[in-house]
Amino acid sequence: MQKLSNAELVTLAREVRRDALKMIAGARFGHSGGSLGATDILIALYFNIMNHDPAKPDWPERDRFILSNGHICPALYSVLAHAGYFSLEKLKTYEKLGSSLQGHPERTKTPGIETSSGPLGSGLAQAAGMALAARMDGMRFRVFCMTSDAEHQEGNHWEAVAFAAKYKLSNLTTFVDRNKIQIDGFTEDLMPIEPLVEKYKAFNWNVLDIGGHNFEAIIQAVSEARATSDKPTVIICHTTPGKGVSFMEGRWEWHGKAPNENELEQALKELKG
Repeated sequence: MQKLSNAELVTLAREVRRDALKMIAGARFGHSGGSLGATDILIALYFNIMNHDPAKPDWPERDRFILSNGHICPALYSVLAHAGYFSLEKLKTYEKLGSSLQGHPERTKTPGIETSSGPLGSGLAQAAGMALAARMDGMRFRVFCMTSDAEHQEGNHWEAVAFAAKYKLSNLTTFVDRNKIQIDGFTEDLMPIEPLVEKYKAFNWNVLDIGGHNFEAIIQAVSEARATSDKPTVIICHTTPGKGVSFMEGRWEWHGKAPNENELEQALKELKG
């Protein structure tokens, strides 16, 4: 893929957020907050960072991306469509009976999807397994994973953190979408996960702490991860749920809520830029 400039990434981010909200509103179900909040990370990966080929989604040497928090797939589906894995027109089938674009990704049905996801806390284990397999097979591809912050309340996630550290999986980079919300409220009210930086450091990970809406910071962080040869890297990205829409930003109520017709109209106006 040809790398986009920062200005092009910003423009594409508005389009992806608009796509995601139209999909969610059309289905009358979906996760608005996280989809809008994680958009910039996904765009940076697919349009500047990862080595991949939409014309050959099963290319053995491609970088892998694992979306552990599969409920934010509307944003990922839009990014994949803009990248050329399938048509933008297909986004209109989101959550429709028989569509390959369901409310959680399915590996065998959707081009560009590496794993089926839904049960939270499992993605990093899958990504770590791929990273170790790549090393065993002498492959040079890198594995990227995105996790929600609330997944850090899951024990199996921390088992994967320990596994990746033990095997010094420097070809593995995980992003934490640190938006501070989950379906019933704020993470620090329901089950605190801080101090997150110190926890990862204690597990012997390379830890980077950045703003998740700054394309330059995201790209630079991945460069630092590539330069780290003896441990996996976690990039903790501080994001705003509902980014770009005034009445959604920072509100946990929009974690799993679809906009109605009037809310969609207002949101799309705000996202025109």
